[in-house]
Amino acid sequence: MTRTAGTPSGLLIDGRWTNTANTAGTGGTREVRCPHDDRVVAVVAEATAEDVRAAVAAARRAFDSGPWPALPAAERGEVVTRIGELVREHTDELAELESLDTGKPLADSRQDMADVAAVFRYYGGLGPALSGRTVEPPGPDVASEVVREPVGVCAQITPWNYPLLQASWKLAPALAAGCTVVLKPSELTPLTTLRLAELAAPLLPPGVLNVVLGAGDPVGRAMVTDADVDMVSFTGGLATGRRIMADAAATVKKVALELGGKNPNVVFADADFDAAVDNALSAAFFHAGQVCSAGARLLVQRELHQRFVAALVDRVGEIRLGDGFSEKVHSGQNGSVVHCGPLISRAHREKVAGLVEATLAEGAVLRAGGRPPEDAALADGWYYLPTVLDGCRAEMTAVREEVFGPVMTVEVFDTEDEAVAMANDTVYGLAGAVWTGDAGRARRVARRLRHGTVWINDYHPYVPQAEWGGFKQSGVGRELGPTGLEEYTEAKHVYHNLRPARSGWLAAGGGGAA
Repeated sequence: MTRTAGTPSGLLIDGRWTNTANTAGTGGTREVRCPHDDRVVAVVAEATAEDVRAAVAAARRAFDSGPWPALPAAERGEVVTRIGELVREHTDELAELESLDTGKPLADSRQDMADVAAVFRYYGGLGPALSGRTVEPPGPDVASEVVREPVGVCAQITPWNYPLLQASWKLAPALAAGCTVVLKPSELTPLTTLRLAELAAPLLPPGVLNVVLGAGDPVGRAMVTDADVDMVSFTGGLATGRRIMADAAATVKKVALELGGKNPNVVFADADFDAAVDNALSAAFFHAGQVCSAGARLLVQRELHQRFVAALVDRVGEIRLGDGFSEKVHSGQNGSVVHCGPLISRAHREKVAGLVEATLAEGAVLRAGGRPPEDAALADGWYYLPTVLDGCRAEMTAVREEVFGPVMTVEVFDTEDEAVAMANDTVYGLAGAVWTGDAGRARRVARRLRHGTVWINDYHPYVPQAEWGGFKQSGVGRELGPTGLEEYTEAKHVYHNLRPARSGWLAAGGGGAA
């Protein structure tokens, strides 16, 4: 692979690119590495706390005195739609950057770009829905309505697993609502966000979209603690989400958090066997398991257990590892995974390996994987074999903690009630699935699962029109759907007395000077 990145390398502040990698300020620079072979593909600038302050100040000016929030929603929607069209027009370029950043197969990155474009198109057309509603007045001389207004300056912090898709889930509704934005991509995967900003910035007034680069501390924390930020939207790990909530509390900011999950994939004995096996593989191993909704926790009914695990182990051997740019590898999200890319970094692979080792020490049985591959062609990348841990119990490490790697744990249940109790026995509540040929059981179990998205006889698909988010410690608020737009607004009640008159309060002795 000889590709290298050709994107902006600096910060976008108030409509201008500054502190490029060639002229970095005191924030310095960071190397961006491809996880397939650890090769440097770009060098980008890092922001300082002063850069963050400048970006927030620019967003504050653009919101308080700029034209963007006052534009009719339909006009803002046209701009948001046009950004989606630019993503579609630049799909190949953006997909290559995404695969360089993440190591995922190029075909998957192209699908991500199609999804990004769809999100911008959806919110481009949804803005006029913020027209508000009329409230029944208490009398004939009163007009009363509730209107939706943009929340203000938004700090948006996105993860490394789906860099541009997650940015679109935040940026598109924020712009459609009339907000201004300071956006920080993960320091590991900034390239597509930078290129999107380069495409979108000419369509927006200065200060509406600002991009800063760097690690969560100090850059992300400076965004969250800035008093001029009205809302923080973050997707990432639970520990970081807790810190953000604590930091935001000082100024009582609005907070939207998506903090991952430990997602149960429940298979009953009457399920379509082949479909359930295929989708169990894709649920756990798609994008090397680096998916917040990954179905890494397999719950299978006892009479099906041995046969199901044997089939999984046979199929795991068919999964190929390798360079996402190779024409010999690809993956299928709806069906059995046939390609598994690298983990994002050496540190993350070490974390995954440590969780597997801890679970084996607790008594789990290794059925497949459990180590890096021995293929010399993959020695420079951060690969880990698709792993199946059988004989698992609820208290085991990899069952409780979000591994975020290609690791599936297998637990056994007997009854429907037991399956539901086991599936809900987690601090998370993002997503889950139920596989059964009994339509009544499918509906019952889906209703009882305490997870924000539940699939029946499927796994992983989502649509921009449907809300996404979790129960319990999987987060606060929702992205996508109409609610994803409302997250970036505040409701205001306007009560208009058409025939004002004196209240009579003072005359009745209600107050006044002695």
